[in-house]
Amino acid sequence: MAKEFTFRGKTVEELRELDLTEFAELLDSRKRRSLMRGLTDAQKDLLESVREGEDYIKTQARDMVILPEMVGTTIGVHNGKDFVDVEVEPEMIGHYLGEFAETRKKVDHSAPGLGATRTSKHVPLK
Repeated sequence: MAKEFTFRGKTVEELRELDLTEFAELLDSRKRRSLMRGLTDAQKDLLESVREGEDYIKTQARDMVILPEMVGTTIGVHNGKDFVDVEVEPEMIGHYLGEFAETRKKVDHSAPGLGATRTSKHVPLK
């Protein structure tokens, strides 16, 4: 049997019943301050779309704190080039959306290309 997820001792259902200020009190200081100062226009649009129950939502609001009402939705988070699909799960509550859409990718270096200098074409035996 899987253990039920809790956030600061409250289940997801209990968290959904809290209003924004009560939920903010459960967060750490940086995220609490962000929510208490008020949401930006992009964050308000995202929250409104979630409340309307849209299937897929695209956003550039990487600084939005994941709220309990977002659990179960798929959000396309912009990473600077394209949108990365993020399936919001209960364990993500209290994190930023941007944490789940990486902005950098791994660089794979290969052999020197055309026009490389003579010294860079040298490949050591060992």
